[in-house]
Amino acid sequence: MGIGRTTQRDQASGHSRRKLLSAGALLVLGGAVTPLTGCDLFDRDDQPAPPPDPLRPMVDESLALAAAYRASATAHPELADRLNPIAETHTAHATELARVIGVTVPSAASAAPTTAPAADPNGARAALRALEKTAQQSATAACAAAPAERAALLGSIVAARATHQEALK
Repeated sequence: MGIGRTTQRDQASGHSRRKLLSAGALLVLGGAVTPLTGCDLFDRDDQPAPPPDPLRPMVDESLALAAAYRASATAHPELADRLNPIAETHTAHATELARVIGVTVPSAASAAPTTAPAADPNGARAALRALEKTAQQSATAACAAAPAERAALLGSIVAARATHQEALK
């Protein structure tokens, strides 16, 4: 040990204990920061947003169908007993689809029908049948392209839309 020296040196490397402790502390701090970079804490938002779920249009379509049924039921009160349960079914489909894809459903009151209801009840039923047929075709296509865990839900929506067409005859 040298005179006036306050730190000991490692005999093999010649480094002081203070330098070794400082280097160890830096390694520990560096090791603590490294895992944080993997959790996007320090990453920038320069990555593109993920594409929308392919079932999102089905949510919107179900809400539009529900709105069309409600508008027709309002315009033709004599059809309300037949149309309101179908409107509720479409709202339930939209709610379940939204749950599956992780989005919130706008309120049913905010969904507006895309067209005005027909002037007479028979015309209204025919127009709704045409909407159901188009919607059934889009649900069939979505079902065919969907992964297995979504196919059962989409298949039941396809079947419901076919049933709605029959109920409107």
